[in-house]
Amino acid sequence: MSARRLLITGAAGFTGRHAAAFFAAEGAEVTAVLRGPVQQDGTVPPFPPGVRVMYCDLRDREAALRLMSDAAPDEVLHLAGRNSVPESWERPTQVLEANVMATANVLEALCRRPSVPVLVAGSLLKFRPELGEQPSHPYSLSKTLEEWVALAWSRLFRQRVLVVEPCNLIGPGPSTGFCSLLAGKIAACERGAAPSPFRLSSAQDRRDFLDVRDAVRAYGLILRQGEPGRVYRVDTGRFLTLGEVASRLLAMTSAQVPVDWGASSAPGSLLVREDACDAHASELGWSPEINLDRSLRDILEYCRSSGKGESQ
Repeated sequence: MSARRLLITGAAGFTGRHAAAFFAAEGAEVTAVLRGPVQQDGTVPPFPPGVRVMYCDLRDREAALRLMSDAAPDEVLHLAGRNSVPESWERPTQVLEANVMATANVLEALCRRPSVPVLVAGSLLKFRPELGEQPSHPYSLSKTLEEWVALAWSRLFRQRVLVVEPCNLIGPGPSTGFCSLLAGKIAACERGAAPSPFRLSSAQDRRDFLDVRDAVRAYGLILRQGEPGRVYRVDTGRFLTLGEVASRLLAMTSAQVPVDWGASSAPGSLLVREDACDAHASELGWSPEINLDRSLRDILEYCRSSGKGESQ
C-alpha cells in the first residue's frame, strides 16, 4: 500500500513544523506548503528528508487551484493564517483575507475531491453571536468567519471538513508565545546578557497549556477518524495561572531573570464554554502524554541551544 499524501498549509509556522516532522516520521508523503521561499528571518525552514516543499499564496484562488491539482493530496491539514491579535487591529482586512478567504480558496480547490478530509485549525477566541457575544478584536471575527465557512462548506458541498479548536500550544521551536518568550529571556540571562525585564501583565490570568506535539497527534486522529462537520476541542482541561507557569520556568535556572509581575492582581482567564464545540479529541482515544514540566524544559533547552533570546 502506498503512503498517504498529506498536504500541510502554514508548514513554516510553529505547529506546521512539528506536524511536518511528526507525519513524515509516521510514513506519510508530506507536502509542506509555504507562502514564499524565504521566511521573515531570511531562511527556509528545515524539514525532514523526503518532505516536499511547495509555495503558494492561498489568498490567490487560481494559485490554490493549481496547488491542489499538482499536489493531489489524500489529506489536508490547513494551519495557514494570521494569528496575531495586535496585527488584526493594524491590518484587519489582510487578516480577514488570510484567515477567511484563504480557507475558502483551499476548500474550493478541493471541491472536485470531496473524499479528501480537510482539518481546519480554528480558535477558542471565536465569538458566538447566538449567545449574545461580540467580537473583541478583528482576529476573533476572522476566526469565527473561518469556522463558519469551513462548517458550511462541509454541508453545502458534501466535503469532509473538520475543525479543531486547540488551547494554548507550547513546545520547542520558534514561537512568540508566553512560555517561549520567557524561556528566551532566561537563556539570554544565562549567556550573560542583560535583557529588559519580562513583563507579565497579571500573574493571576489562567490558561490551559498543551504541548504542540500532543496537539499534532490529536490532529492526526481527528483527520482520519473524526466526523466531518464537527468541531473538536483539543486541550488538557487543566488551567494554571501565568504566575505559576512562570515560576516553574524560573525554577529551572540559577540565573537572575528580571520579571515585572505587573500591577494587576485580578484573576482572569479565557472563557471556555462547555457548548463552544460539540466534540473533544478524547472521544477518539487521544489524551496528552507530555506534561507541563517536560514541555517547559524542552522549550528552555531549545532556546539555550538555538541562541534565542539575545534581542528580547
